[in-house]
Amino acid sequence: MGIEIERKFLLQSDAWRSQVQHSERMVQGYLVGAQAVRDGTASASVRVRRAGEQAWLNIKSATLGIQRDEYEYPVPLADAEAMLSSLCKGALEKIRHHVVVDGALFEIDEFLGDNQGLIVAEIELDAPDMSYPRPAWLGREVSTLPRYYNVNLSDHPYVRWTLAERDAVDAVVRPDAGQTEWDQALLDQTRLDQSC
Repeated sequence: MGIEIERKFLLQSDAWRSQVQHSERMVQGYLVGAQAVRDGTASASVRVRRAGEQAWLNIKSATLGIQRDEYEYPVPLADAEAMLSSLCKGALEKIRHHVVVDGALFEIDEFLGDNQGLIVAEIELDAPDMSYPRPAWLGREVSTLPRYYNVNLSDHPYVRWTLAERDAVDAVVRPDAGQTEWDQALLDQTRLDQSC
């Protein structure tokens, strides 16, 4: 079984840009998306993604949190293009920047189109409690907030977010421990996100 353990963060500065080692444009669409997951008719999202001359089909469990079941398979580029144009409701576009800090890879997604203005950093870990570097440009953690999941961004893009959604205080970060303490505001916001 494939398991993804991933933490997601907002960014508090553009200082990461000077550390970019590689960037690639990505386009992805959902064959089974947020609405089916919310309705309970699906327990996973199914997405097709194209990056350069490569493409993948991805199945990810609809569980909340940093650890989710994930399966990914390469598909022919022509098939991916056909799925994106005929089977997906819309496309999510972004530029993924690769930044390495102390040996750890941060994938920084700079969204385009209806999600332009949103930039998030993701880091994949081997274990949920694994330590990781916290560069000064890394902002608050949003790993458990469904509105930041790509599947939800395709359905409810950043340009349609309210000011309250953009500015919500979701987590209290303890920089000394490098971990996150969830407060009551996060629990309330998570319930709100799940009801949307």
